[in-house]
Amino acid sequence: MKLTNFILASIIMLSGHLMYAQKAEVNTEKSHIEWIGKKIGGQHEGTIQLKSGYFDLKDDKIVSGNFIVDMTTMTNTDLKDEGYNQKLIGHLKSDDFFGVEEYPTATFVVTESSRFSNGKATVSGNITIKNKTENISFVVERKGNEYTIRIDIDRSKFDVRYGSNSFFDNLGNKAIDDIFTLDITLVVN
Repeated sequence: MKLTNFILASIIMLSGHLMYAQKAEVNTEKSHIEWIGKKIGGQHEGTIQLKSGYFDLKDDKIVSGNFIVDMTTMTNTDLKDEGYNQKLIGHLKSDDFFGVEEYPTATFVVTESSRFSNGKATVSGNITIKNKTENISFVVERKGNEYTIRIDIDRSKFDVRYGSNSFFDNLGNKAIDDIFTLDITLVVN
């Protein structure tokens, strides 16, 4: 009788554990985000830091997740002249672009995902920048405890208007692409 009770208790505990998702905390020190913004005749590049993040895995599928990006950490990596570098970063943090003083963070919340197949899954979710939310989808590639993502984001959907042909006519060679790219590497503990 004791053996039967032990076996039943073990089965219940094991099946209960399998029904729940496994939480994967992102190591913000080892993870990184690189951004690329393009304009006619060139581009600028830089980094931005993840403030916090996690996702839940169940049945080899990301079932939920929440990520917060610290917009105050934005840097530029292509301009070597310190004056021009700081001028660009100051402008990107200003109300002309991301209004970092009023909106110091951006967020992404997972809403759905496919199962991983050959190390890849498609993830959808809501990204919020400047208090405006849009649904986006992208491919996540997994190698061990590292997840890589490339996301193209249309800044015009978040009211980031400066130099945008979506809002202004006759910008000519002063136009800045609406699409900016994030290359993200997430390392989980």
